[in-house]
Amino acid sequence: MKMTKKIFKGKINKLCLILILFASCSQQTETGNCQETTAIPADMKAHFEFLSSLKLPEKMDFCGEPVPLDIPEVRERAEREFYLLLQQPGQIILYLKRSARYFPMYERIIKENNMPDDLKYLSVAESALYQARSHAGAVGLWQFMKSTARLMGLHVSNYVDERRHPEKSTKAAMKYLKQGYKSLGSWSLTAAGYNMGHGNVRKHLKHQEGDDYFDLYLNSETSRFLFRIAIIKEIMKNAEKYGFIVKDEDRYHPRKVKIIIWNSSIPDLADWAEKHGTSYKNVKLLNPWILKKNLRQPLSGKPYEIAIPE
Repeated sequence: MKMTKKIFKGKINKLCLILILFASCSQQTETGNCQETTAIPADMKAHFEFLSSLKLPEKMDFCGEPVPLDIPEVRERAEREFYLLLQQPGQIILYLKRSARYFPMYERIIKENNMPDDLKYLSVAESALYQARSHAGAVGLWQFMKSTARLMGLHVSNYVDERRHPEKSTKAAMKYLKQGYKSLGSWSLTAAGYNMGHGNVRKHLKHQEGDDYFDLYLNSETSRFLFRIAIIKEIMKNAEKYGFIVKDEDRYHPRKVKIIIWNSSIPDLADWAEKHGTSYKNVKLLNPWILKKNLRQPLSGKPYEIAIPE
């Protein structure tokens, strides 16, 4: 029995070593390739062949403004984002699933503001349609910094953070983007300004005597940002072309809710939830802008609008 266990353990260790070697040698980076040769399974080889067959479209645009792919340097930057994103199939599937939850609301608010529909893809690039928090402290679907959020009218405190309120943060994002477009005159520059600040973009335009986004030499993140948005748009709009089939019933649709108008403090959110026929978990999931286990009385004079299951 001991010998059998020893042999079995040895085989497992050998298998693990083979898997580790294969993983390390099959990973492709932007800085180099593994020099070892490893047999590639047929199904993986077929996947690589399919990936290699995919080509960047000849024409791309953002908010109706063309991406000048006839410029070799621009095309190379676009291809970088194209192939890197295609290496993340799980992430793309999550984009498609989450889009059912947020895109209808985005599209409504964008239309109400008479702005280009492509702006919804900026949120995908910023947060992956997830209530994310960046290392720099940007929060929510639209990744607002605290100072900018407050300037756009969002309430941010120890108890409430409206950067995490899907609808209010979207309206604030449209307000900020509209200001950027008025100042910079193009949606490509406005997207860059969303990433690095509209004032910083103006400084670069003046210093470099450039006319548009593609004229400018910018920091790595901002120089990639517009391309990332455009590639996300291309793949999400043509998902099946790139091998992604996500049925409507498999997407994350918004839950049906009703809104409770509440104009006073809530000492215990769990107790409040129970009295309203739901649970603390439901209240927290449906209202990610509520940060703590309780709520102070609204300071702004505007009542809370708390969503609970319908």
